[in-house]
Amino acid sequence: MNQRINSYYTATLNQDTDFPVLQGTHSVDVAIIGGGFTGVATAVELAEKGLKVAILDAHKIGWGASGRNGGQVTGSLSGDAAMRKQMRRTLGDEVDDFIWHLRWRGHDIIKQRVEKYAIDCDLKHGHLHAAMKPVHMNELRASLEQAQARGMGEHVTLLDRAGVHQHLDSPLYLGALKNTRNLHLHPLNLCLGEARAAQSLGALMFENSEVREIIHGPRPAVITAQGRIEAKQVLLAGDVYHTLEPGQLKGKIFPAMGGIVTTRPLGELAHQLNPQDLAVYDCRFVLDYYRMTADGRLLFGGGANYSGKDSRDIAAELRPCIERTFPRLKGVDIEFQWSCAMGIVVNRIPQLGKLSDNVWYCQGYSGHGIATSHIMGEIMANAMTGSLGHYDTFAGCSHIKVPMGDVLGNPLLAVGMWYYGMLEKLR
Repeated sequence: MNQRINSYYTATLNQDTDFPVLQGTHSVDVAIIGGGFTGVATAVELAEKGLKVAILDAHKIGWGASGRNGGQVTGSLSGDAAMRKQMRRTLGDEVDDFIWHLRWRGHDIIKQRVEKYAIDCDLKHGHLHAAMKPVHMNELRASLEQAQARGMGEHVTLLDRAGVHQHLDSPLYLGALKNTRNLHLHPLNLCLGEARAAQSLGALMFENSEVREIIHGPRPAVITAQGRIEAKQVLLAGDVYHTLEPGQLKGKIFPAMGGIVTTRPLGELAHQLNPQDLAVYDCRFVLDYYRMTADGRLLFGGGANYSGKDSRDIAAELRPCIERTFPRLKGVDIEFQWSCAMGIVVNRIPQLGKLSDNVWYCQGYSGHGIATSHIMGEIMANAMTGSLGHYDTFAGCSHIKVPMGDVLGNPLLAVGMWYYGMLEKLR
């Protein structure tokens, strides 16, 4: 049986799952392939609407990126410029309002769900978007002005170098935008908490149950090695972790490997380094991100690898970044290291669509998955129960499909990120 990776999140699970392998034939309203945030968030939405749902995962619920990421829930949308350009065709002048409210919808869903189902996931408020050069400060000032114009001024504060130093014992930053609406949390505990919430509402959960085939037609079905689920509708929510339906999906999404580490518990030093317990990421195209865990470790990620291949020594790659950010941590023990495959879309717009009349798919959050997956879960649940408005807005977007995607996709991504990295150095 597939078990969880050796990560900090696995080591600090509230309670692991032990859902059965699919055996025999079952009938439901909706079968969901993929037990990450997209799958479980959609399942909760559908189950709350009274539908009978089943989730199947080839591994454990939350095994993929949903249980391995940096744990930051921010109002940033990868691809917002491309969204604005494409969605203006259908939304007109309302496009800016649509995208702005979209930025924060995931936060509201997560907070409401944590409260409603009493999910213990170390949920905290507070975030810094940190500037490393003057051009970054100009970007942060523009973000501040936008937030103030939108009535969110009470949640955002622009800090200069001295202000940042009061929040972080780090020499790196010229300034930062402090945002108290943004969140950080233990993503695996959130994902499993939501899965149990869906189960409490009647959803069926199956682990170690890889889907081998999707049967299309008026009454679709999903087939595994030992079982079959017949459904009125199917949602393929496996993001970059599956190879199903290659005829329509191959070449549309590609894996980028992110590395994350956690140090030993830092004790009082954790509070000295980050006294307000804020999550942080910087303004670069290829950025570092970090926060303190509930037990006082530094959790630090960065240096996304766009080759699609795992790093051999994540700790060795990230240690210089940690020590540059926090010189007092020079030589600190690193107790956990792991990788996280993010689903990257060329234009960074999440991909929502249909593979046939009753088979849907939802994927591609390009490193912004916690909040975005919950937004998309709500949109997909509404679409599958007849409210197609926001779904149509996303489904109407055009996406690039890379020919020979399994061969050319990641090399093209790597070239693109090298280009953006060079632009960053010249800014």
